[in-house]
Amino acid sequence: MKPKLSAALCLTALLGACAEMGTDVTPVLDGPETAQFQSDLSACRALARSQSQLGRETMAAAAIGAGIGGVLGEVDDDGDALGGAVVGALAGAAAGVSEASDTRETIVLNCLRGRGHAVVN
Repeated sequence: MKPKLSAALCLTALLGACAEMGTDVTPVLDGPETAQFQSDLSACRALARSQSQLGRETMAAAAIGAGIGGVLGEVDDDGDALGGAVVGALAGAAAGVSEASDTRETIVLNCLRGRGHAVVN
């Protein structure tokens, strides 16, 4: 398999596996759940899910990772700049997806707070 194709497949698999990340947070409440809580939680999770995992920050992290990986791969004894770029891009994309997951979790928690729920985490 060509390196570019395998890198694209790996990135797609990574993003697919992380599609729900950050939206499955279980908030801790200061007090009992209200009757409306589960409905609001579902709505807030849907809002967070609508935020793309493949935003500018994720793409920038992948590009920076590819650049660094390419340089390090070229300097390495094997001189495999393309392999280094692929590994760097995947590492950068993973970091970007992790950041997007944190953002999604924050969206869920802030959304619940905005709807009047006493969320402590």
